[in-house]
Amino acid sequence: MKKVRDVLHEDYLRSLMFGLQDGIVSTTGVVVGVSTGISDKAIIVLVALVAVTVEASSMAAGQYSSEKAVHQMDKSGKHTDNLYIGALIMFIAYLIGGAFSVIPTIIFNQPIARTIAIASAFAGLFIIGYIKGHLVEHKPLRSAIELFIIGSIATAVGIVVGYLFKV
Repeated sequence: MKKVRDVLHEDYLRSLMFGLQDGIVSTTGVVVGVSTGISDKAIIVLVALVAVTVEASSMAAGQYSSEKAVHQMDKSGKHTDNLYIGALIMFIAYLIGGAFSVIPTIIFNQPIARTIAIASAFAGLFIIGYIKGHLVEHKPLRSAIELFIIGSIATAVGIVVGYLFKV
C-alpha cells in the first residue's frame, strides 16, 4: 500500500501546508487584532471576510507566479506539478485555514468570538502541524508545537496592534 507522502506531490504538499498555516495565522491575527481595537461586529466580520478572500487570492497568485519562475529556471524537467492545481490548492487551503477564526467571528459576539477564534486557530495549528509531521515522518509532536508557537506569536502581534490603535 502506498503512503500518502508517496502519492502527494511535494509541491502540492507545500501549497497545502503553506495555505493552511498562513490562512490560520494571518487571518487570526487580523480578526483578533481588529476585534481588540473595535467592537462593531459588522465591521469585524467585513474585515475578516475581505482579509481572508483577498489574502487567499493573493497567495494563489503568488504560488502560481513563483512556481512558474521555478519551472522556467528548471532545464532538467524535474518539476512536474501543474501550476494551476498548485494555485488552486493554495487558494482553497488558505480559505480553510482562515475559516478557523472567521466562522467563530460570524457566529458569536465579542469578546467570546475572539476567544473561540484564538482557541480554534491554535487547535487547528496544532492538529495540522501534527498531521504534517506524520506525513513527512518527522517528529509529529514537535511539528505540532512549532506551528502552535508560530501562531501564538502572530496572534499576539495582532492583539498588541489592535490594543495600541484601538478606535
